[in-house]
Amino acid sequence: MLKKIYESTLKFRSLLNEDMTRKTFLKTVLAGLGIIALSSKSAKKAFAQNTQGIKPRAKKSQPNLDCDLSAVSGSDPELITRRAIDLLGGMSRFVKRGDIVALKPNISWNLAPQYAANTNPAVVAAIVKMCLESGAKSVKVFDNTLNDRKSSYENSGIMAAARGAGANVFYLDSFRFAPAKFENQRAILQDFAFSKDALDCDVLISAPVAKHHGQAQLSLGLKNLIGLMGNGRGQIHWNLDEGICELNEFFKPDLYVIDANAVLTAHGPRGGNLSDVVKKNTVAASADGVLADAYSAKTFFNRDPQSIPYISLAAKRGLGKINLAAARIKTERN
Repeated sequence: MLKKIYESTLKFRSLLNEDMTRKTFLKTVLAGLGIIALSSKSAKKAFAQNTQGIKPRAKKSQPNLDCDLSAVSGSDPELITRRAIDLLGGMSRFVKRGDIVALKPNISWNLAPQYAANTNPAVVAAIVKMCLESGAKSVKVFDNTLNDRKSSYENSGIMAAARGAGANVFYLDSFRFAPAKFENQRAILQDFAFSKDALDCDVLISAPVAKHHGQAQLSLGLKNLIGLMGNGRGQIHWNLDEGICELNEFFKPDLYVIDANAVLTAHGPRGGNLSDVVKKNTVAASADGVLADAYSAKTFFNRDPQSIPYISLAAKRGLGKINLAAARIKTERN
């Protein structure tokens, strides 16, 4: 793609050096239009070399869980993560022997864990260990970062923690993306570059940190999937709420684990000021992304879930339950 644009640019420049006859004028205009067409056509597919396209992930049958949502508080992030998943019925309800697991935490920012811009590395490590203990063949951990990827993976603490727990941690290079092919031809994210690794798995887990977001208001389990998009993903912000719903309809995560050990309450999604961070020392887990986000909005930010547009829209589109009063919720304090 870039080679074609480069070649067209050279042709355009060479034409400018000729005498501007009617013929060369037309050539110049056509060359310029070619550059524009190439750029426009490639905008959605940027960062995606596989033009075959990828179809939505098939949803596994809903496991029989002991509750709809669990939330555990305590001082040890790994222990409360384990306990939260155990209250649902254990990781074995989601991961079977031989499964390939894709785990998507927040790793977007080149910031240390205490800034609550990325998922707590101990939470990530706990999930990896539980998947492997349940018989997973492998656990892949990745994110499409916004800051420099090497610095973000290292300074977040997630690369070391996940690898130490036995995960396969890698960067999302261009060959790992392909154009999304929604069944709904009018989907706003049709043909955008999506992660193939999040589809080439038996179990997909969304494990974000709970934080403020300037446009979406909150960044939680549903919004976390934006990190599964390739370059050009900024266009999702033109219709953010719809885009978040489409991402979850396409990828269909099996489990959402919300890290609220430290919560970023302002200036998100990056933050960078410790005065904006509040300790909640809690991890919530659910197979229902809408319910997980609704609970997190109410519990960690004192926000009515209906007031968060993408959560409300996701509930209307049948992606999950927003009514906390009707949900089976188990809470514990360790």
